[in-house]
Parts: sequence; C-alpha cells; structure tokens
Amino acid sequence: MVDNSRTQQRRDSYTVDTLLAVTVRVFNERGYDGTSMEDLSRAAGITKSSIYHHVRGKEELLRLAVGRALDHLFGILDEPAAAGGPPVDRLEHVVRRTTEVLLAELPYVTLLLRVRGNTGTEQWALQRRREFDQQVSALLAEAVAAGELRSDVDPRLATRLLFGMINSLVEWYRDDPDADLADTAARHIVDAVSTLAFSGLRAKRG
Repeated sequence: MVDNSRTQQRRDSYTVDTLLAVTVRVFNERGYDGTSMEDLSRAAGITKSSIYHHVRGKEELLRLAVGRALDHLFGILDEPAAAGGPPVDRLEHVVRRTTEVLLAELPYVTLLLRVRGNTGTEQWALQRRREFDQQVSALLAEAVAAGELRSDVDPRLATRLLFGMINSLVEWYRDDPDADLADTAARHIVDAVSTLAFSGLRAKRG
C-alpha cells in the first residue's frame, strides 16, 4: 500500500533547484538522450508525477540547467571590470571569471558543454554559447587593435584556444570534499589559466 502522505512529503521537500541538482548529475552520467523521466524519478526518490508538479518535462529541466550556466557566463560581461578599462584588463577579467564560474558551477557548465543540438533547447544553448564566444572574441580583437595583445594570432583562433584550455577542466577537475582545499585549488587553477594565457598573448614591449 502506497503511503500517500510520505510521497506528498517527499514531493513538497523538493524545490526546482534541488530537483535540478539531481537532474544535472543524471544527465551528465547518462547523457540527456539516454535519460528517461523514470531515471530522474528514481534518482530523486520521488514519483514522475511529483516531478511534473514542478516542471513540464525533461526538456524544461535541460533548459533550466543550461540556462543557469549561461546566465552566470553572460553575467560576467556585465561586471564593471569587464565593461570598463583597457581592453586587455577587461579580457583578463573575463578569462579569470569564466574559469571561476566553470569551477563553481561545474556540473551545470559540464552539461552546457555537452549539448549537441538535437533538440530546440540544445540548439538555443549552442547559439547562446556562440554569442558569448563572439563577444569575447570581439574584446580580444579590441585589445589587439590597441596594441595590448600580439597581432600575429587570429582573435577567433585565440578565443577558441582560450576556451579550449578553460573548458578542458570539466574533463578532469573534481572538487575536494574539504571546502578550504577546494577553494585553494580553484584559486591556483584560475591563476594558472590567466598566467598561461596572457604570458603568451600579451604584446612584446620593445
């Protein structure tokens, strides 16, 4: 006999945010296409109807998850340090903050980087990613034009190489259970990315 009161209690204890945390983990483990609502229900410990109480279905969960990652990334471009000052300093801020966001929102950014365009939501996410990359590429080109970065590397190629280095973190970085150690490791990674990128990109001063 099903204990309806317990089922109701489990459903009510879930919010969209807690449901998303479970969903993103399962999507990253099984792939979006390989995940069913039954898989999500089992992982969350609630019924499928309880999930539908919060969202319309699997694709809405995907949109909320990748949307969270995209909101954090685009938010970087609105920060004061990204909007004013010498282009090279703005670019370095964007690179550092992008790395920080990836580390802080690792499951969500991982999911964003794995979408393939098979659904409307995935196509939307890919387009938004391209828009972000284009804005960073434009900033890099501005720094080149100002003589702050070397001009012998195409800005679009440099942008791809930068994000290739940053995005590779999703393949190997794992949070340390100790929060202090995790914070220290994250700071070291952010510093290393910035140093490696800008020691090679900055224009040589004669």
